[in-house]
Amino acid sequence: AALALDNGLARTPPMGWLHWERFLCATDCAAEPRRCVSEQLFVEMADRMAAEGWRDAGYEFICIDDCWMAPTRDKQGRLQADPKRFPGGIRKLADYVHSKGLKLGIYSDVGNKTCAGFPGSYNHYDLDAQTFASWGVDLLKFDGCNSESLELLAEGYRRMSVALNRTGRSIVYSCEWPFYLRPVQQPNYTEIKQYCNHWRNFYDVYDSWSSIKSILDWTALHQDTIVKIAGPGGWNDPDMALVIGNFGLSWDQSVTQMAMWAIMAAPLFMSNDLRHISPDAKWLLQNKEVIAINQDPLGKQGYQLSKDKNFQLWERPLSDRAYAVAVLNQQEIGGPQKFTFSLTFLGNGLACNPACSIRQVLPASRDCGVYSWMSSLSVEVNPTGTVLLKV
Repeated sequence: AALALDNGLARTPPMGWLHWERFLCATDCAAEPRRCVSEQLFVEMADRMAAEGWRDAGYEFICIDDCWMAPTRDKQGRLQADPKRFPGGIRKLADYVHSKGLKLGIYSDVGNKTCAGFPGSYNHYDLDAQTFASWGVDLLKFDGCNSESLELLAEGYRRMSVALNRTGRSIVYSCEWPFYLRPVQQPNYTEIKQYCNHWRNFYDVYDSWSSIKSILDWTALHQDTIVKIAGPGGWNDPDMALVIGNFGLSWDQSVTQMAMWAIMAAPLFMSNDLRHISPDAKWLLQNKEVIAINQDPLGKQGYQLSKDKNFQLWERPLSDRAYAVAVLNQQEIGGPQKFTFSLTFLGNGLACNPACSIRQVLPASRDCGVYSWMSSLSVEVNPTGTVLLKV
């Protein structure tokens, strides 16, 4: 059981699209046909992902979140999709998604009920894993609502990991385990990584700057615990939903989310409406240089190096002796501010020894030139914005 996960998946942070944040639990297709969590929604998103460059940029999963189920299991005890909203069933939807060169993700819960009150997987772990595999599911997001104790919660996460492997199908396993443990006890991340491909640590991401800021603050506060465990096969999930292209973030805040999720080696799952997305948001989400940082094969998570008043300096070691560096300006008043830092800070003094080339990736790409080890670099950063560099 200690090697239960051993599925060879998620060598880099998974990328895709999921319905939760943007579409929540909209189930009235008569009143809201374009927003309803339904077969039609996922077919339309799969079409956009295949036709408009998302799949080619690396976004390969299209994920169903909570509220897809019928209110009860079938006569054989199996989960079933709501027959009105998913008339073809999940197997047909999976076949369609696969025909587009994409993979399908689905949602369940470790407890008696999902967070929205639909049937949970408690006491049905093996059956549900077999059901998902028979449908052709490629990822399971396993939530942690409505579990009666922390012991049952942990047992459920372990058992579903074993059950998924037992199906023989490659299914990425996305856990919420540490998030539900944290109010009571410190998670054992070594154990969690033995069972899960990525795991959520913090609250749901909202379409707001305060939400993005709180996630970054929490991550920096706990980085000594969480950074070292991340790597190929298992990733910290600061809540994977990229809310870029929605309503709550300014352009600079959108740049910050994209840059910092890349620095944190976070799973990149957009939650937006790909049928209605601005060219700027599309450019940012499909930015090849940022995605390359997120997907770097070395698989090391970045961390905060320093804080200076409103500025934060973060770095992430990359392959080929490179580093990604982010300068975040958390000030929410006034105009752009200049931040100057010594390059000897980077990579324990090794990043620019004896010299290095520096390229700005965000908010716009440009070559900054070659710098010596003892140099300083100045960048100008907008309020709530981030400058992302590759050194």
